[in-house]
Amino acid sequence: MGRRNRWNDKNDKGVIMSYVSQNPVRDTINRVSTAAFSFAYKNVVKPHIFNQSPDAAHDEMIRFCQVSRRIPPLMWTLRQMLDYTDPLLETTVMGVDFANPFGLSAGLDKNCDLPVVLDNAGFGFETVGSTTARPCEGNPRPWFHRLPEYASMMIHVGLANDGSEAVVERAAREAGRARAMKLSVSLARTNDDLCGDIDEGIEDYKTSLLRAADRTHMVEINISCPNTRKGEPFTQAGNLDRLFTELDKVDHSQPLLVKMPQSLPWPRFKELLDVLVEHKVDGVTIANLRKDRTGLEVPPEWEGSLSGLPCVGPSNKLIARTYRDYGDRMAIAGVGGVFTPQQAYDKIKAGSSLIMFISSLMYRGPQNITTLKRGLADLLRADGYQSVSQAVGADIR
Repeated sequence: MGRRNRWNDKNDKGVIMSYVSQNPVRDTINRVSTAAFSFAYKNVVKPHIFNQSPDAAHDEMIRFCQVSRRIPPLMWTLRQMLDYTDPLLETTVMGVDFANPFGLSAGLDKNCDLPVVLDNAGFGFETVGSTTARPCEGNPRPWFHRLPEYASMMIHVGLANDGSEAVVERAAREAGRARAMKLSVSLARTNDDLCGDIDEGIEDYKTSLLRAADRTHMVEINISCPNTRKGEPFTQAGNLDRLFTELDKVDHSQPLLVKMPQSLPWPRFKELLDVLVEHKVDGVTIANLRKDRTGLEVPPEWEGSLSGLPCVGPSNKLIARTYRDYGDRMAIAGVGGVFTPQQAYDKIKAGSSLIMFISSLMYRGPQNITTLKRGLADLLRADGYQSVSQAVGADIR
C-alpha cells in the first residue's frame, strides 16, 4: 500500500462544506425522506419489480437510471432527500479519501450507467464492471433468479459487458465529474469462445489494466468470477503469481484490489494472499459469490452462484482471518449480505475498511444507503469511536 494517488491531488469537489448530521433542518428532512422512500419502495415499487422476471427488472432499472441521470432537478432532489453526510463516516483507505465507506459492488453496473444516480444518492464509491478486454455477451439468459426466503439472488451473468475499452472510458469520465463519490473499475478475463491458455488470460487482464491505469480512483482485478467457461484458473497460487508478475509491469498510481473467491478453504485462500503480498496489491475484496448450496433449497436446474445473506458467515470469517494475518499489509473491502447497519459494522469490526453491497438495493430499496450510513454513525458513536478507521478490526485486535 502507499502508492501516491493522483486523484487526491486534484479532486477537492468531495469536500463537504455542510454536514446533514450537524444541521437540524436538513437532518429532519433526511429522516422523513428516507422513511417516505422506504414506504414507497415496500408498498409500490417492490411489488411492481417482483411481478417481473429478475432479468426484466434489472434491465428496466438500468434504463430508468440512464434516463434519470440526465435530469438535473431530479438528481438535485435525490441528493437533498437521501444523501446523509456525517464527518464521522469520512475515511481514508489506500490513500483515497471517502465521504463514507459504503460502495456498490461490481456486478450490477456492468457498463457504467449508474454513477450519476449513485453519487447523488450518497454512495461513497462504486465499482463498475466487471469489464473485460473484449466485449462479452455473457451466459445465456436467464441471468438471475430470486430467493427471497434467503434474501439472496442466484447470479449467472457470465461477465456480460461492452468491453473495457468502452467501459473504462465511461468510468474515467464519470470519475472526473463525480461530486463526492469515488469510482473503481473491476477487470476480469473475457468469457467467450476465444479464451485460450493461461498466457492468453494474463494478456487479457493486462490489456484492460493498461486501459484503466490512472483513469479511475481505484482498480479491482476480479480473479474469482464463478460463472465462466474457463472457471477460476487464477485462484491457483502458481497462476496468480504469473498473472501479477505481468500486471506489476503496468505503471499506475491508483490503488489496486483483488476480488477473492469465497468458496476456498482457508489454507488455499491463504496461499493466494501469500502470493498477493509479494506483488503491487493494495487490498482485497472479500468475497465473490457463494457457490456452495449446502443447507439451502435451491432448484437444481438454476445455474449460478448465491449473493446476499447466504454469504454473510463465510465472508466474515475470511475477512477476520485475513485481517488477523495480513491487516498490516493489505486493506480489506468486505462484501456479502449487508442489509443492516449492524451487518456493516460487523464487517468493519472483523477488519473491513470499506463495505460493498448489491442485493439489499433490491430487497430494501435505494434509500438503504441512507439507512446504512446513519445507522453506522450511530453505532460508532455508541461505542465511543471518533472515526470508522478506529473500529476496523476491533473484534480481532
